[in-house]
Amino acid sequence: MDYWTTLIVAGAAFLFSGAVKGLAGIGMPTAAIALMTLFLDPRTAIALVLFPMIGSNAWQVLRAGELQRTARRYAVFAVVLLGGVTLTAFATQNTGDRALLAVLGLVILFFVAVSWRGLVPPLLARHDRSAQIGFGLLAGVVGGMTAGWGAPLAMYLATKQVDKDEFVRATGFLIFVGSLPLCLAYIQLGFMTGPLAGASALMLIPTLVGFSLGEIFRNRLSAQAFRKALLIVFVFMGLNLIRRAIWYG
Repeated sequence: MDYWTTLIVAGAAFLFSGAVKGLAGIGMPTAAIALMTLFLDPRTAIALVLFPMIGSNAWQVLRAGELQRTARRYAVFAVVLLGGVTLTAFATQNTGDRALLAVLGLVILFFVAVSWRGLVPPLLARHDRSAQIGFGLLAGVVGGMTAGWGAPLAMYLATKQVDKDEFVRATGFLIFVGSLPLCLAYIQLGFMTGPLAGASALMLIPTLVGFSLGEIFRNRLSAQAFRKALLIVFVFMGLNLIRRAIWYG
């Protein structure tokens, strides 16, 4: 596929995935990679998603506000996530991830099935630090391999039973934090080349356009409708991970 065709395919993918993120607060990398891997190899798709991840989540954090409070509240998760993403990206540069993708996809679908019936157990405040370490480590490992750590992050926030505004603040901050070391690792490992970096930067435009459209719909949703929309996003995330596990090594 030539460069300009790649830009057109990626632009359409990021317009849609940006809208998903604007609506649900997460899901942009997974949605974009799911669409792009129909035409591009996974490493190229992940490289293309990096700058839109950084830009869209920085935008989400700034628009959500309360950055200092959010950073303090989720500092432990952020530190563990940083280390996990960095170490995993380098450790798995030559490792296939089919088994992890399949297991994660099944876990996400199970999480959706349980959450849909309101059976997710609440997290006691005294266990929050341990939960941040555990979910942060899982998110770091998954994110370092696949660039998609929204599921472990959302599972953690679901146990805290946060409202949709807090969910958007927390996911924007933590995905932004995790995307920085992944981008640096891809540059260091040679997966993010000059042309890909330029194309990835251009994808910020359709991503932010889609994000703004999705945000309009999110602001019109009730808390219950938002929850259902989020779980629908997770169904597609889980199915896509299983699809990638079958067709990609």
